[in-house]
Amino acid sequence: MKKRVVFALVFVLAASMTMSGQLNGYKYIIVPKKFETFKKENQYMTSTMVKYLFTQKGFTPVYDDALPEDLANNRCLGLLASLLDDSSFFSTKVTVILKDCQSIEVFRTIEGKSKIKEYTAAYKDALEDAFTSFDGMDYAYAPKKSEAKETVEQPITVSFKDDVKKLEETPKTSVVKQEATLENQSYESVEPEPSTFTKAEVKAEPEPVNSGLLYAQPIGEGYQLVDNTPKVVMKLMSTSVDNVFLTDYLGNSGVVLQKDGKWFLEYTEGGVKKSKELNIKF
Repeated sequence: MKKRVVFALVFVLAASMTMSGQLNGYKYIIVPKKFETFKKENQYMTSTMVKYLFTQKGFTPVYDDALPEDLANNRCLGLLASLLDDSSFFSTKVTVILKDCQSIEVFRTIEGKSKIKEYTAAYKDALEDAFTSFDGMDYAYAPKKSEAKETVEQPITVSFKDDVKKLEETPKTSVVKQEATLENQSYESVEPEPSTFTKAEVKAEPEPVNSGLLYAQPIGEGYQLVDNTPKVVMKLMSTSVDNVFLTDYLGNSGVVLQKDGKWFLEYTEGGVKKSKELNIKF
């Protein structure tokens, strides 16, 4: 009997360490202000309680409408929390699920249960029960190799040979002095001659939207669409009409709207109306 108990404890400890390693690669936990299972924002104080409990377990939770700059630019730094509500008339049952930026489930707690009749108190009790799944986890954010890779600056080699050069003899001999150090870069000529060289200005053109999956991240005025790089490729501004957003595409004003269950970008370029189908995951 004692051997079984010891084995069970070792198994639980090993499982907790494995889960902790899984979660260490994520810097934030994104908590929705309104979970899909509820009709109202922060109903029964669920969003507040989930954010509080994650803080107590050593994580860095943030609300989905207040993302830090690094998370807004790289959605894959965080895990999105959701609630699976399997409550009945007699008991409250909830499970907390964490998914990555590609909506792949990374972690699921045990089902927290409560028989308290008052809803707010019941969900608080059930969530506290579910969060016991994080007990024993020594969570500490450790950037993934791709994120932690630092750019190593290569030394700059500058040859100072013939710094002072003699130009080909002209009716009047001209001497040019060049200095190229990190602190000072100068060009001095005893007899400067005006240059007719004009550097062409290269204007970077924005990249067109590709046909890949775009992830919609909530921002203050609407959403930003991020590809799997991840990189922000477009921003959508909400309108008074459902599923219709204003946007700017390649310097042209456009509209992103839903038709027959599909999303389309419509804009005018050079007087010609164009339309592109988008694959958006909200």
